[in-house]
Amino acid sequence: MPASPTSDHAEIRAAIARLCAGYPGEYWRRLDAERAYPTEFVQALTKAGYLACLIPAEYGGSGLGLAAAAAILEEIHRSGGNGAACHAQMYVMGTLLRHGSAAQKSRWLPQIASGALRLQAFGVTEPSAGTDTTAIQTTAVRQADRYVVNGQKVWTSRAEHSDLMLLLARTTPRDRVAKRTEGLSVFLVDLRAARGVTIRPIRTMLNHATTEVFFENLEVPAENLIGEEGKGFRYILDGMNAERILIASECIGDARWFIAKATDYAKARVVFDRPIGQNQGVQFPIARAYAASEAADLMVQRAAALYDGGEPCAKEANMAKLLAADASWQAADMCLQTHGGFGFAAEYDVERKFRETRLYQVAPISTNLILAYLAEHVLGLPRSY
Repeated sequence: MPASPTSDHAEIRAAIARLCAGYPGEYWRRLDAERAYPTEFVQALTKAGYLACLIPAEYGGSGLGLAAAAAILEEIHRSGGNGAACHAQMYVMGTLLRHGSAAQKSRWLPQIASGALRLQAFGVTEPSAGTDTTAIQTTAVRQADRYVVNGQKVWTSRAEHSDLMLLLARTTPRDRVAKRTEGLSVFLVDLRAARGVTIRPIRTMLNHATTEVFFENLEVPAENLIGEEGKGFRYILDGMNAERILIASECIGDARWFIAKATDYAKARVVFDRPIGQNQGVQFPIARAYAASEAADLMVQRAAALYDGGEPCAKEANMAKLLAADASWQAADMCLQTHGGFGFAAEYDVERKFRETRLYQVAPISTNLILAYLAEHVLGLPRSY
């Protein structure tokens, strides 16, 4: 495992920083105001090959590990941007790469690697189920050589900007399975040719291209089933572990952006004939945020190393997400406080990043559910829900 974040994928980090320099704060502020998708930025990342970093070289990708993907997303956030516009193309790979058939990989991965296709949508959450994934009600019924899908998904970000969707649906009713995690299946849906799909944008406090998706007699070829029917819950856990590690890396990037922003401002801002950073009431919160972010980063590195090594990492992935989300929120609050009234001005970018990083206390999994997981599955305490 790398000794320090500065030596971890240094060349990739430097290249991402150079790329992001072409998309400064003004670019992200304009998109935020217009609620627009960062098409140019995503195209630049795709052209440079960064969104294909997890795809094996034989399919046109870089064949790098999750640690490299984490470094890419961290640097995007550290540079003041936001990787949410494209991060799903990385974490969805875990399900397709580990459980997709050779034919599926040959069919889809080269086009995803080249940028001809985007795999940005992950259809899991539903209004009535929330984080209780086993309670989803979207169904996929086998009819000859296809499945017919009916139901609804919510918080499906980027569905309007994706060619493909990884979809979780129930293929066996919940009351007919021995365990509630059984009877769920994963499909790769080609949204370009889909009939019976309605996508509706949801306006939120941040610009994440969030939508709800409705399925009415959507026909999905049986060949698009990932792995075995009914085993989908286990398959998406790979994607969820990867997702939590990658989101954690984004939080580390956010924290480092906030800390650098606050540090620079505290040095330059003079009040009562002295820089405000000379005051312990200002410098101590910055120092605490720095310590918290560095400690959280160690857990992110640990989780990524286990994932890349094919080792169990659910505990570490969850702790990485929890600690990094807390560190980024601590840094965000500190940065806003350091800037005072100017922190609320859009031109400083603090308020935009403040809104963006607040999401990770809630998504892609609530910090409370992570605590419940650790309590039950790691510490052996009674199940709380």
